[in-house]
Amino acid sequence: MYSKKVTVEEVAKTIDHTNLKSFATKNEISKLCDEAINYGFAAVCVNTANVSHCSKMLKQSDVEVAAVVGFPLGVCTSKSKFYETQEAVEIGATEIDMVMNVGFFRDGNFSAVAEDIELVVKAADGAIVKVILETGYLTDEQIVKACQISKDAEAHYVKTSTGFGPMGAFVDHVSLMRNAIGKNMGLKAAGGIRNAKTAVRMINAGADRLGASAGIIIVDSLAKTLENGVWFNSESDTPEEIYSWGAADSKKQPKDIYEYYIAKNK
Repeated sequence: MYSKKVTVEEVAKTIDHTNLKSFATKNEISKLCDEAINYGFAAVCVNTANVSHCSKMLKQSDVEVAAVVGFPLGVCTSKSKFYETQEAVEIGATEIDMVMNVGFFRDGNFSAVAEDIELVVKAADGAIVKVILETGYLTDEQIVKACQISKDAEAHYVKTSTGFGPMGAFVDHVSLMRNAIGKNMGLKAAGGIRNAKTAVRMINAGADRLGASAGIIIVDSLAKTLENGVWFNSESDTPEEIYSWGAADSKKQPKDIYEYYIAKNK
């Protein structure tokens, strides 16, 4: 789980430095951009209203601007996602993190899910598109199917979660998604990644990108770990930290999905 050792710089380049709070001020978004530049993060991830400001601040840097679309529920119309994506790209977004319509998916309306993604890819006009599956609402079999739909729709990444749903990123989901998409598609783990050990765990499971608001804590703590000449091991890990069933929540998940995750632990 920690066999692949990574440097501080390598981890930093996986991080989408994130602030999706509805109450984030312009100063806080400016700080996000400054931190991304200083730490060498891959991107900042923000709501579309903050894209233009980020684009101006990051123009002379290598940091990408990722905008969330249909966030956080994914149940707006495909046309609204199309126009939100189009505008986001026009004002400076170079990456789009869109939320899949989980309700359509659970209905078995896979053609509508595919069309939803395809429209965003079209509107992105070459910008990177990441499809947020919200894995906490899906069984393993459904996660694999959602990955296949996203890949066929020519999205560039699949992503675990919004951070607003019932589950964040877990090793079993990330590994499952990597196996489903193969080596040539991107995978972003997001939700609950708050320290270096979890970040390394996700990278080892197959993640290329990490969505995190704790990017600075992650890289600073990794630097200290490496300075001390040690590395991570599984001795202190609990199953609830590692596996998705540990986050099963009857109040946040549909009854059938909650029961599915409870059964996985038996």
